[in-house]
Amino acid sequence: MDDLIQQISKEAILLLKSLIETPSLSKEEEKTAELIQIFLEKQGVSTLRKGNNIWAFSKYRKKTLPYILLNSHHDTVKPNAGYTQDPFKAIIEDGKIFGLGSNDAGGCLVSLIATFLYFYNKDLPFNLILAATAEEEISGKNGIECILPELPEIELAIVGEPTQMQMAVAEKGLLVIDATVKGKAGHAAREEGENAIYKALDDLNIIRNYQFQRESAFLGKSKVTATIIHAGSQHNVVPDLCHYTLDVRVTDAYTLEEALTELKTVLKAELQPRSLRLNSSKVPDGHRILEVGEKLKLKKYGSPTLSDQALIPYPSVKIGPGDSSRSHTPDEFIYLHEIEEGIKGYIQILETYASFN
Repeated sequence: MDDLIQQISKEAILLLKSLIETPSLSKEEEKTAELIQIFLEKQGVSTLRKGNNIWAFSKYRKKTLPYILLNSHHDTVKPNAGYTQDPFKAIIEDGKIFGLGSNDAGGCLVSLIATFLYFYNKDLPFNLILAATAEEEISGKNGIECILPELPEIELAIVGEPTQMQMAVAEKGLLVIDATVKGKAGHAAREEGENAIYKALDDLNIIRNYQFQRESAFLGKSKVTATIIHAGSQHNVVPDLCHYTLDVRVTDAYTLEEALTELKTVLKAELQPRSLRLNSSKVPDGHRILEVGEKLKLKKYGSPTLSDQALIPYPSVKIGPGDSSRSHTPDEFIYLHEIEEGIKGYIQILETYASFN
């Protein structure tokens, strides 16, 4: 097995190099989608494609068996100005592979692809689906969300994100709210009008210290943060409107609608959510993947960061090689040994899951 793991790890690293050197910003992933599709079909895997999303089923698919989804993304953010080397050049140095998307989430993606190929011809007590998806970095509607109607019901999704192979069994959802406070315009030199900025300050002071009423046993507290504010058009006019934006990280103790309703009871502003799509998630108590985590002594935690888990309406865990702290940073990298360890870890998870049947 070790020889086989080493071989597929080498192939995974070669694929990762190709992905790094093929720009794939969100909504511009056509070339990496084609690269992944060609790679899989050269391995004898029949693929399906919708937009820039590629997916495939294990060879011995049986409709009577449950489905496990292996998912990660091939889009990247834009490279930031801090890079000291070409972000689109895969550089191997000091046991690391550098390049945009190497850590988030190229290492996870190629490790999941290698894992899928390892099991592709095996007779398992479940069916595997591999999905390499687009637009994860922007939670776009042309990413995993658009292929879910094409897939069967899923017993478990394993979402590849850099977690140092720790298992995120819960994840906070995201609610972005545009708030509008209305005042009354007047001349700044006279005591006229009703200053919308001052009214907004009352809201912002509430937000600064706000504690949601309900708390999650696993994810702790939901959190609201004011992130943008805009008001006024000229220095001598009392502004009649103030707009601010709230970033709300919602735990499984609330639906997004419930969190919005609670905020409406304490704030003066009119609150308009941009989206109610990005839900929190938590593996249900008693799910087999929790037993697997216990048996393998995987550290379980609740993740504050968003991933495609938010769009997958099935039980899911987030786990993968690499470190989230390296994501979106200059000179992004992943250690080569992390990829091999990631492949071994994914294989071990699926073998242990199968053993519980």
